[in-house]
Amino acid sequence: MDLDINLYNTLSLKKEKFKPIKNKKIGLYTCGPTVYNFVHIGNIRTFIFEDILRRTFEYNGFKIKHIMNITDVGHLSSDADEGEDKMTLALKRENKPLTLKAMKEVADFYAERFKEDIKNLNIKMPSLMPKASEHIKEDIGIIKRLERKGFIYKTSDGIYFDVSKFKNYGKLGRQKKIASQKYSRININPEKKNPADFALWKFNDKLGWKSPWGEGFPGWHIECSAMSTKYLGQPFDVHTGGIDHIQVHHQNEIAQSEAAYENPLAHYWLHGAFLIVDQKKMAKSDGTFITLKDIKEKGFNPIAFRYLTLGTHYRKPLNFSWKSLESAQKSLEHLYNQLLTISNQPIDKNKIDKKFKENFLKAINDDLNIPQALALIQKLLKSKLKTDEYKLSTILDFDRVLGLKIKENIAPIKIPREVEELAKRRESLRKEKKWEEADHLRKKILELGYKIEDIKKGYILKRSEHMVR
Repeated sequence: MDLDINLYNTLSLKKEKFKPIKNKKIGLYTCGPTVYNFVHIGNIRTFIFEDILRRTFEYNGFKIKHIMNITDVGHLSSDADEGEDKMTLALKRENKPLTLKAMKEVADFYAERFKEDIKNLNIKMPSLMPKASEHIKEDIGIIKRLERKGFIYKTSDGIYFDVSKFKNYGKLGRQKKIASQKYSRININPEKKNPADFALWKFNDKLGWKSPWGEGFPGWHIECSAMSTKYLGQPFDVHTGGIDHIQVHHQNEIAQSEAAYENPLAHYWLHGAFLIVDQKKMAKSDGTFITLKDIKEKGFNPIAFRYLTLGTHYRKPLNFSWKSLESAQKSLEHLYNQLLTISNQPIDKNKIDKKFKENFLKAINDDLNIPQALALIQKLLKSKLKTDEYKLSTILDFDRVLGLKIKENIAPIKIPREVEELAKRRESLRKEKKWEEADHLRKKILELGYKIEDIKKGYILKRSEHMVR
C-alpha cells in the first residue's frame, strides 16, 4: 500500500509531495541539544516530532540515515553571536576550570542525561550523534572554501560571513525583511559590515583550537553545516528543528553551506512549534524550565508526556500544564487497560485491518496528522465489525509510528500468589457491597507493590511503579 507523503516545507511555505534524492533512502539531519544543562520539555517536544517524522518514513518503507549533532562548544548565549559560549557559562556555573578538558566533562555528563531522556521517551536513537568539538577540522575546511570565494572578513573578535554577498539570505520561510528588522534592533558588533553578518570563527586565546585566522572556536552555525555535509552529503533530503531556528540558525546554515558548495543544503525543511507555559515559550531564563526529570519526580510516566504532545499537531503551539499532563496519563492508562482486555489474542501481521491501516497512512502522510491517527485507535476499539485479534494486531502496527510502548505495557506480568488471593477476596467483598473491607485489601495490595484497577469484567493487577517497562 503506497501513498504519497506530503510535508509542509518551510522553504516554500506550503505542503509538498515528498520526493527523496535516492529511491527509498533518506538523509535526515535534526538539530540536537547544546549540552550545557538538562534538556527542557520544550526542546523535547521537537525531538518527539522528529522521531514521529522518522518513524513515518520507516513505516512507508524508507531506510533512514539520521544524524543528530551534539553541540558541546560554539553556541553563544545569543543566537546573533553575542555573549559568552554556553559551555563556558556552564563551567562557571559548576565552578569548573576554564579548560577544554573540563568542558568535555560537563558536556559528556549532560549528553548522557539527554540520551537517558531519549530512552525514557521511546525516541529512536539517531544513526550517529557527532559532537561539534570533534569536527573542528571540517569547520575550518568550510571557512577556507568561503574565504577563497570572498564571503568572509575579519574583525577584532572573529571571522564573519558577509550576508550581502549571498543574494538569497533569508529565503527560508521568506524571512529576508523580518531578519533585517530584527537585527537592526540588536546591539551589534560595530565592526560588522551588515547587522545580520554572523560569526564563523570566534577568537579566544585562552580556550579553543588553532586555526589559520587565530586561536578560538567555531561559530554555532558552521558546526551544523560541517557535520550535516560530512555525514549526509549536500544536498540531503530533510533538515528539521524548532521554529525558533528559522530566523537565524537555519538561515545561516543555508547561506554558508550553499555559498561554499553551490548546491542546496537540504530539499525539505520542517519546524516544530513552541511548547507554551503560562503564555510563554519555555526557556531557562524566565522560570518556565521543566525537565523530564521533574516530570518523573512528580510520578508521571514519561510516555504520558509523549502522548500529550501527539494530541497537538507539530506545527501548532502546545500549551503545557500539569493538569493537561495528568489528563494525558489517564488517557494513556485507559488505552493500556482497554488493550489489556484483549491482550490474550494472537498477534498476526496478516490480521492488520486494511481499511484502518489505509486511513492511518493517510493521516500520518498528511504532514504528520498524528491527532487524527490517534483518533483511529478508539474508533477501531469501538468497532463491532472487527474481531479482537484484528484490533490488537492493527493497533500494535500503528504503534510502530506512535511509539507509545503498547506491547510492553500490555504484556502479562507475573503476579505473586498472595496478591492474586487478596485481589480475589477483594472482588468477592465488592460483590457483597462490603466497600470498607474491600478498600482495606486494595491498600494492602498497594503496600505489596501492586495496584488493582476495576474494569467492567472484573479487575486488572499491575505493578504500582511507573508504567514504563
